[in-house]
Amino acid sequence: MLAIQQSDSKSAKCALNLIPCHLNHDGPVNATERYWNPEPDTDGTHTAYFRGRKLKGKNVKIPDGYRGAVLNITDKAAPQPSSQEKNSPNDNEEGEEDDEKPVEVKLAEELGSFDEIMVWSHESMPSDTDDPYLKGVQEWMSFAKAMHCSDEENPNTSSKIT
Repeated sequence: MLAIQQSDSKSAKCALNLIPCHLNHDGPVNATERYWNPEPDTDGTHTAYFRGRKLKGKNVKIPDGYRGAVLNITDKAAPQPSSQEKNSPNDNEEGEEDDEKPVEVKLAEELGSFDEIMVWSHESMPSDTDDPYLKGVQEWMSFAKAMHCSDEENPNTSSKIT
């Protein structure tokens, strides 16, 4: 499990790009306009060329109530609550405690934030149904919303088992 530790300073705004290629680098890049220069099109999409390949981009906004964060997972462990701070969730009906080990929770530091994602595809616009990244982002948002709403908020769910 992870716990997000927000930095004391305001996190930097980031431009998040999902590019359909594999790069053997996972750090910052000093990209110049020679290598990366996305240009907006009249229809609201973007076009860029990366190593001679034409890419078409679609901007996906993060929905209201959500926040995108760039995280750095550290080796630091989050402090565990003491037994006095717990409300004894492991106590069973006889008053005995289960012998469960506490779950290790690692800290993730927030490096930046974003409110939109640019999803790129080779030569054509990413499709809502065919592009795995675009589809994954949209399905994850729907899943997160379903997980965090109550039965009263979602009329499509029923608490009855048939």
